[in-house]
Amino acid sequence: MIALDPIPFPIDTLPLRGGASDVALIDRAGVLDFAGLERLTGQVAAWLSAQNLAPGARVASWLPKTRLACVLPMAAPRAGLVHVPINPMLKRAQVAHILGDSGATVLVSQPARLETLESGDIPDGCLTLFESALDPSIQPLPRSNASGDTLAAILYTSGSTGRPKGVMLSHANLWLGAISVAHYLNLSAADRVLGVLPLSFDYGQNQLFSTWAAGASYAPLDYLTARDVVKAVERLAPTTLAGVPPLWVQLLEIEWPETVANLLKRLTNSGGALTAPIVTGLRARFPSADLYPMYGLTEAFRSTYLSPELVADHPDSIGRAIPFAEVLVVRPDGTSAEPGEPGELVHAGPLVAQGYWRDLERTAMRFRPAPAWAKGSGMAVWSGDTVVRGADGLLRFVGRDDEMIKSAGNRISPTEIEEAVVAGGETVEAVALGVADARLGQAILVIARGDGTREADLRARLRRDLPSFQQPLRYVWRADLPRNANGKLDRAAIKAEMTS
Repeated sequence: MIALDPIPFPIDTLPLRGGASDVALIDRAGVLDFAGLERLTGQVAAWLSAQNLAPGARVASWLPKTRLACVLPMAAPRAGLVHVPINPMLKRAQVAHILGDSGATVLVSQPARLETLESGDIPDGCLTLFESALDPSIQPLPRSNASGDTLAAILYTSGSTGRPKGVMLSHANLWLGAISVAHYLNLSAADRVLGVLPLSFDYGQNQLFSTWAAGASYAPLDYLTARDVVKAVERLAPTTLAGVPPLWVQLLEIEWPETVANLLKRLTNSGGALTAPIVTGLRARFPSADLYPMYGLTEAFRSTYLSPELVADHPDSIGRAIPFAEVLVVRPDGTSAEPGEPGELVHAGPLVAQGYWRDLERTAMRFRPAPAWAKGSGMAVWSGDTVVRGADGLLRFVGRDDEMIKSAGNRISPTEIEEAVVAGGETVEAVALGVADARLGQAILVIARGDGTREADLRARLRRDLPSFQQPLRYVWRADLPRNANGKLDRAAIKAEMTS
């Protein structure tokens, strides 16, 4: 296990020496050791510095998981710049918004991608650089000496009904997040991590950093189908795979050779709660792997995790605070909620981001001082998520305040309804919404994956399992449910469609 180090160093000093193999990166270009990673980071930083950019200038990247894309999150801060990764799945309007909103002065991309943009999408004065232009003979830039609170990255949260907002992350945020995760996942230099998540996603970027913090190997993968992931596991023999719930559903729907499934020793989940059937399926399909359910938000990166030994007995829990995080459960009046009492999850401590880029109003709404009774002081993230802390200290997610269903005077958690819907196997994915109803105020609508042939069985089971006020009024069946660029179910898009 990597030792906890509370000192925030510049993020570009993160790579440590690996184990016996000393392999940092395994990609289509081959194998890169840690000395090569350090050299390439310095060369990319020197390449960016040669563009004569002002300190703190924003460098956007719109790339698949190439070697350059893996190095840029450290190389740009080494050059005194701010990295703005753009999800390669985004389309031109979203890319144009991020470039304009961030004030990017450089866009690193590929010619074929830029051909999909239109006139005006790239702001005037924004230089475009192609990864093919990097001179392999350029002298590396030495490591930076930036302070921990220096801005290092702006990560844009995916948005469907509203435009994405940029979360500002410092060197300390990124460094401490990497050390924290590497510690509680028990990563070591012997591990190999398969990176299927976008590097623009905080979960995906941290996976890169935490892997290298532990001296382990990272293998990036751009995949089209779940079967591509199976083939990559067979080819690369990773010990660790991170995903979001929709990906786990897909991976459980296809065949896994037993010898391939047993290669995985660690599964980590964030970006949505795992349902009991998914937990059961993962434990059965990957019996050699420890399962780590996690909860997080981009504004504080990660808040909680559940230790693998607790998963079987507490499949609905999001666990306890991760290292360097203080997680509070707060009543509406600002006091501490008692065990068993719902309250807002408030995250305090050094993992809290610096706010939203150029958005003081939304920053003031979400980033507010920690309660006076908190152990630490300073800014905290008020998540808007309702949780309950049990007598055993474990937290359970209830729902987002803006997603709670108010029906016949009852506040109903959509998560609870969704878990009940998928529990019997009539469907594997579902989204519960509140829709206007003259009699109830809001009625429960469920959008589920499938053809609806087992709806009668589902209704009969829920009549047995749920009280009358939690019974869905209507079901809409779909062959597939929309997902956002990070692979998560796109609840905002579903809600917009169903309520418009």
